[in-house]
Amino acid sequence: MSRNQDKLQGHAGGEASGMRKGLTSYGDAGFSLFLRKAFIKGAGYSDTALDRPVIGITDTGSGYNPCHGNMPQLLEAVQRGIMLAGGLPVKFPTISLHESFAHPTSMYLRNLMSIDTEEMIRAQPMDAVVLIGGCDKTVPAQLMGAASAGIPAVQLITGSMLTGSHRGERVGACTDCRRYWGRFRAGEIDDDEIGGVNDQLVPSVGTCSVMGTASTMACVAEALGMTVAGGASPPAVTADRMRVAEETGAVAVQMARSHLGIDRILTANAFENAMRVLLAIGGSTNAIVHLTAIAGRLGLQVDLKALDRMGRETPVLVDLKPSGRHYMEDFHAAGGMATLLRELKPLLHLDAMTVTGRTLGEELDRAPAPFSQDVVRPRDNPVYAQGGIAVLQGNLAPGGAIIKQSAADPGLMEHEGRAVVFENAADLAQRVDGDDLDVNADDILVLKNIGPKGAPGMPEAGYIPIPRKLARAGVKDIVRISDGRMSGTAFGTIVLHVVPEAAVGGPLAYVRTGDRIRLSVSRRELTLLVSEQVLARRTQEAPPVPPAAERGYRKLFLATVTQADEGVDFDFLRPPKPVGTIPNT
Repeated sequence: MSRNQDKLQGHAGGEASGMRKGLTSYGDAGFSLFLRKAFIKGAGYSDTALDRPVIGITDTGSGYNPCHGNMPQLLEAVQRGIMLAGGLPVKFPTISLHESFAHPTSMYLRNLMSIDTEEMIRAQPMDAVVLIGGCDKTVPAQLMGAASAGIPAVQLITGSMLTGSHRGERVGACTDCRRYWGRFRAGEIDDDEIGGVNDQLVPSVGTCSVMGTASTMACVAEALGMTVAGGASPPAVTADRMRVAEETGAVAVQMARSHLGIDRILTANAFENAMRVLLAIGGSTNAIVHLTAIAGRLGLQVDLKALDRMGRETPVLVDLKPSGRHYMEDFHAAGGMATLLRELKPLLHLDAMTVTGRTLGEELDRAPAPFSQDVVRPRDNPVYAQGGIAVLQGNLAPGGAIIKQSAADPGLMEHEGRAVVFENAADLAQRVDGDDLDVNADDILVLKNIGPKGAPGMPEAGYIPIPRKLARAGVKDIVRISDGRMSGTAFGTIVLHVVPEAAVGGPLAYVRTGDRIRLSVSRRELTLLVSEQVLARRTQEAPPVPPAAERGYRKLFLATVTQADEGVDFDFLRPPKPVGTIPNT
């Protein structure tokens, strides 16, 4: 056999790798590889391209996504790291989602991005893949897709934006966005000031600068072992972020050579570590849905009751907005995840594998020495005594609901009030600011039909605005309940992710204005104080009519999307039978 034929056909009996992988089907494997090599030459590569590990790089840059505005620099650094380690980098585009530029909501498109990511990884020849993402739904979508694709994968976070300054006050997206908008709605500040703060809330590219969903998923990805050590916290525009990107490229080559598959990293113990971190950072409630979806791709079920038990022994230690005072760049300056993981060490599975081929415990042993700082608290002096998230149950939420207790008003977490009901988001928009709205500060606002199927896409409309008449009277918080989500940057006494949702006939669908509801976070209860007989009669009077669509992605979404407790994933993307639970009991 000639040298050229050997290059084309690979070594006899050996597993295909690099550009020999996943040949296009023409009925003749030799011709398929011959044709591929011709196009490799057309791309300007030499014969040696067939001898190197091929590392795919997901390019999620988009003019619609300022969270990924540093993508050109990240791509350059990743490619440099891959080449220095002896690999061949090949970037390829995938869907890119930004929270504020996606209609009706980026969550509606998360599963589509995960399919895109999975199928492009499967379709194209690569020995490992670098997943570059940052904005809220991109990281979970990429981890979901990579978990299903199964090849070695490493996550690179785009990084958080810097903070701005408004009239001498430090501000950042998007907790301060909501705080200032609330003041504007209440008439406390004028048009000039709201315009001025708008200029400062997003002073650079990158993800939100607080512990919102993007920062939460960055920390969760590192806790899962899916980033290099220290990969969660460097801001987007820093040299630290570029060095992380270069290291990520090199690690991807090592993973390809050692065949370190994603299934060896995303284990039940790794997910339990991530759940501990989620609780300790006061992280976004959205991360529960995302972790459930990622785990579901591997046949693992998240036990929400166990998550709640973990929360009772895992305090909030990271003093970042919206639960605390600081911003992501402060967390990075305080040592980032290494500082937090040291504090959590007794609660973690230190033998969990990471993308570097070292365990979490080994990475902590290699981390820089600790130093004095005030962003990550010791366990005996927490920001909040329990985990940031509590899981509720009751006749209003038979399948569960959640509340971010670390960002709620302590005076409202044991509360009984009259329900003021909005049937959907349009009804809310039409009536919430009306002077004739019958509402007072002791009432409980209920918003229906913003769940996975009801909206569709489970938008972040669960952060129901305080009615203007109450805001102008000085009311800063009120109990709110919905089957939707809220931004990780938001705050308030807000019950979310009610399962089953109203659109599929959950009890939430039959709540009426004037009903009384009892919330008890200490007892983890959410109770509609209406008899079973009354609820049964209401159900018969108005049976649910499931939403439907005639064509396209919306039809697929409505037909296959699961409820919040199953991750709002498409049912056909999960294995037919679960293989385990998280925690791994």
